[in-house]
Amino acid sequence: MRSFFIGQSYIDVTMVTDVMPAGDDKDVARDFAVSFGGNAVTAAFACAKITAPHHAPDLLCSMADDWLGRMFRDMAARYGIPIHGRKVERSSLSFILPKGGKRAILRARDDAYLHPFPMLNLGDCKALHLDGHQADAALFYAQHCREKGILTSLDGGGLRPSTEELLGHIDVAIVAERLCEQMNFTDEEMLAYLKTRGVKVGGVTQGERGMIWYDESGKVQRLPALAVPPEKVIDTSGAGDVFHGTYIASFLERPDLPWVSHFKWARAGSAFKVQHIGNEAGLPSKQDIESTILTFA
Repeated sequence: MRSFFIGQSYIDVTMVTDVMPAGDDKDVARDFAVSFGGNAVTAAFACAKITAPHHAPDLLCSMADDWLGRMFRDMAARYGIPIHGRKVERSSLSFILPKGGKRAILRARDDAYLHPFPMLNLGDCKALHLDGHQADAALFYAQHCREKGILTSLDGGGLRPSTEELLGHIDVAIVAERLCEQMNFTDEEMLAYLKTRGVKVGGVTQGERGMIWYDESGKVQRLPALAVPPEKVIDTSGAGDVFHGTYIASFLERPDLPWVSHFKWARAGSAFKVQHIGNEAGLPSKQDIESTILTFA
């Protein structure tokens, strides 16, 4: 095991349409995509696209014995991702409608796990990435990895019951402005709070404005987003997840570089994602990242 991701799995159905039918109306979408979904799950696939075939991450996620679950396993197999499934009765599903640089999402989720989380041998694992789902597993493995000196990373997309406790075991926390709002913090106050929780590198993503963050020395700075022209922005859903997966991949591939270098790679990964419909089409390779940097930096 080189890296380990824990989250909730989805099958995402993304439809590009100008109209949302109501009542008995019907319409036809201009384009669509079907792919894997979920925050840490999509991050794992993004990491796998860059580090595979030799270092694809292991993934602990919800898994049902139904046709959507089998579809998800097939998707993971294509990227060489070992799945550690935590059983649920039904697979989770997301409908995503991107439009005008935003995206509406409707989810149907089964997170009533039928069994305890598995106890895994982490071996030579170098990084753990969490999104707060499977709170019991997330907290257990975050504590274990912190004790073993394994990098722990958190996608703080929103406030969950375990978020504040979990932050006490996290090395790198990149959170969304939504979490700041839920905790009644400004972005700058959130950075100060993350420092008090012992987070070594912390940041707040701000969409097209980029990210405000502090580095290993505690210095607060801004990383602007790459200037992707609005007409090239097709689907922003999953861009944050690709950001997380890309900085973990950068850390694994280039562990001696400072975090600003990892985040610049991740920024380019997000810029690549927003130009493609659906999560799978938006996963960048190393060559895609370098090309995106040259095009938009």
